[in-house]
Amino acid sequence: MRKRLIVSAASALSLFLAVPASASDFQPGAAGVGDSYYPTYGNGGYNVSHYDIRLKYQPTTDELEGTTTILATATQDLSRFNLDFALNVAEVRVNGRLAAFTTSGEQELEITPARPIAKGSQATVVVRYKGVPSTMKKYGFTAWLRTPDGAVAAGEPESAWWWFPSNDHPSDKATFDVSVLVPDGNQVISNGILTGTSSQAGWTRYTWRENKPQATYLATLAVGKFDVTTDTTPGGLPVYNAYSKDLGDNADAARASVERTGELVDWLSGYFGDYPFSSVGGYVPNVQTGFALETQTRVFYSPRQFSRGANTSVVVHELAHQWYGDSVSLSRWSDIWLNEGFARYSQFLWSEHENEGTAQELADYVYASHPADDAFWTVKPGDPGADNQFSGAVYDRGAVAIQALRNTVGDEAFFRILKGWPTERRYGNATIPEFQAYAEKVSGKKLGDLFTTWLFTAAKPATGPVAPGAAAAASLAPGAGQTDGQLPAEPKSWKKIQETNSLHDAGH
Repeated sequence: MRKRLIVSAASALSLFLAVPASASDFQPGAAGVGDSYYPTYGNGGYNVSHYDIRLKYQPTTDELEGTTTILATATQDLSRFNLDFALNVAEVRVNGRLAAFTTSGEQELEITPARPIAKGSQATVVVRYKGVPSTMKKYGFTAWLRTPDGAVAAGEPESAWWWFPSNDHPSDKATFDVSVLVPDGNQVISNGILTGTSSQAGWTRYTWRENKPQATYLATLAVGKFDVTTDTTPGGLPVYNAYSKDLGDNADAARASVERTGELVDWLSGYFGDYPFSSVGGYVPNVQTGFALETQTRVFYSPRQFSRGANTSVVVHELAHQWYGDSVSLSRWSDIWLNEGFARYSQFLWSEHENEGTAQELADYVYASHPADDAFWTVKPGDPGADNQFSGAVYDRGAVAIQALRNTVGDEAFFRILKGWPTERRYGNATIPEFQAYAEKVSGKKLGDLFTTWLFTAAKPATGPVAPGAAAAASLAPGAGQTDGQLPAEPKSWKKIQETNSLHDAGH
């Protein structure tokens, strides 16, 4: 008896030590991740590892019902936590128990679990909801795009709120299962691999899986009537493309562009390394928007991208994002140059490949086209501000900065950087200072002055991106393009490249 009493006392002591000293140790998670551009986006206190999204959608009425299951790990002792969401919530459960919930701000869903969540433990969060997404406006807009036969969810920096609750910031990436029930005759497009379809009683369920980490804004959903093409790239990667059946005059140009996806992703792999995902493709729904978006593995294109004919340059841009932006994602939205500068530079490389202007000729043309007093130079690609996040300068000046880097470190080191960075940082997040440190390590050169001049100074650099030892052309001298009106010849590819400038202009 004595021995048993001693063991029981020891067990009680162990239990006592395992319990936090006070309930006050548990605190609410922050209502935002602290991003300076979008302070309320994302949430603190946990990291998501997986989203399981099950939906039922009626295209004729735009009614959406859903149940999203989230697997998350607490990064602090949590008494309460938030999700970002716009639709009406019916029920929330945390670890199987009903949880209290309320809303605040524009998109905050505040959840108080029946039992607090200890730091380091995994929680299963189930949210049941329904609504009409096109009627729900947040910050004055909706990222839910209606089509004549359905709807599309696509937008940057936000689109998740209108179809699934999430920790909506690219710093918290997760894997996804998306399963959607729609009336027979409709199809569902989403990210990754289509793992199955099943039909019963007039409804068909489509199930998609993205098994690599994905930022929430890169998740996409489209419901409607599509012509679907499937193939593999020359390298064996599955390709899944889809086109609304009512694209009208833009249909053929869209197909002539997007159907080259397999060829183009294999070509880009030569510069950026192995493609990081298990499938690739794009879709062109009948929407009125003018932008395209690098939704992971399944790029969204507006028909207007092809209103002037086929444009492989825009396809190259969005596919380049699969490495620069999707696989290696932003740590914060101010690092947008890591996405857009490199995607635009991929268009410069494609122009070289097509003999329509070299990257140097394009960089020279951009530099000379904008006088020193042009507002173009007031945007700092390395920190443009939320209002200028998708300014043309982030793309064009951002790409010229990359040509300046190429000229500074030399081609051998430059192409090692271009391929090594998305390989080393695959499926992670990064900042511009981290990229600079990597480029310095590979090249053996100090690059602080270069990055400051081209990315972080609100003024036109004194000279253009001239290769070391090269004679500065007259068009690259300080003040070029301001007094004599002389510009370098416009590269043949320039107009097609500029047609992609509305890529992320989602109308808000």
